[in-house]
Amino acid sequence: MSATQPTTQAVIWRGPDDLRLEELPLPALGPGDALLRITACGLCPGETMDWYMARKAPVALGHEAVGVVVDAGPDAAVAPGTRLFVHHHAACLRCAACRRGDHVHCATWRARRLLPGGLATYAVAQAAALATDAHVVPGALDDVTATFIEPLACVLKSVRRARVRPGARVLVLGLGVMGLLHLLVARRLDPGILIGADRLAGRVAFARPFADVVIDTTRDRLPEAVRAATGGEGADAVIVGPGAVEALEAGVACAAPGGTVLLFAPTPPEVRWAVAPHELFFREVSLVASYSAGPPETGEALRWLAAGLPVQALVTHRLPLAEAPAGYALLRRAAALKVVVEP
Repeated sequence: MSATQPTTQAVIWRGPDDLRLEELPLPALGPGDALLRITACGLCPGETMDWYMARKAPVALGHEAVGVVVDAGPDAAVAPGTRLFVHHHAACLRCAACRRGDHVHCATWRARRLLPGGLATYAVAQAAALATDAHVVPGALDDVTATFIEPLACVLKSVRRARVRPGARVLVLGLGVMGLLHLLVARRLDPGILIGADRLAGRVAFARPFADVVIDTTRDRLPEAVRAATGGEGADAVIVGPGAVEALEAGVACAAPGGTVLLFAPTPPEVRWAVAPHELFFREVSLVASYSAGPPETGEALRWLAAGLPVQALVTHRLPLAEAPAGYALLRRAAALKVVVEP
């Protein structure tokens, strides 16, 4: 490691109202590792789920990062000056889970591979991540756009698991940044009709250019509005963004016979949902989940962004590292869509 950069500033989650900018030691570079100077990192809405973060605390934040290699360990496959996206998890690509495409269920997946995290001035990308899920960012792609690689990868996996196909009637519940990314992707898959729904007036207004129909659930009963937009049938693919039983129940109520309801966010572990198997059986409604994304999706996301997917329209705030806690506060209040930090 460079003797001049043994530490980094990083944003640490210690509690829901206790995010701190701290100076942390960086691990020594091992064989195949690289030291990155982080140039941009998106804030993930999932990092505002207090129950999810509390079980990891204290934890360094940020996993939607882009950086430039400034130093490399022995036998590293990347050279200083290379601009990279590095996934914060690394699948082995050899086990049974990886061979069937279930990279998030690989035994090596959970270990963090971008240390301390992406919301930092510097981070060490470990060899496992560089070998399996790192991508050189092309010069034509700016840093802010490149921060969408990881979240867009999650969306690409989601729409595949939700069976979004040409001609499908698609409903997206929740129109934050991830919901809007779903609309952007689904639009390019030639849906029959694209519907968005939210209960926040600002998000409803923002989403109107992205969908054929946008429903304000505080004004209209969602199932009835969806059926009115789909000739009485309902949606073939329902993406449920909020991790709440109320949203899941609404998603099932909006699904067409033979449709798929996709859970895109988790509920707290203690939450239970009383499902009516009789209804699911006779309507043949499928319930599926989609968690994170692996190497195939991150590579695909980079190609979509390089081809011009207009994600820049979703960026509402660009902040320096010291203001990252304020950025999370904006997300908590639904006062922002995409916040990007530029250390």
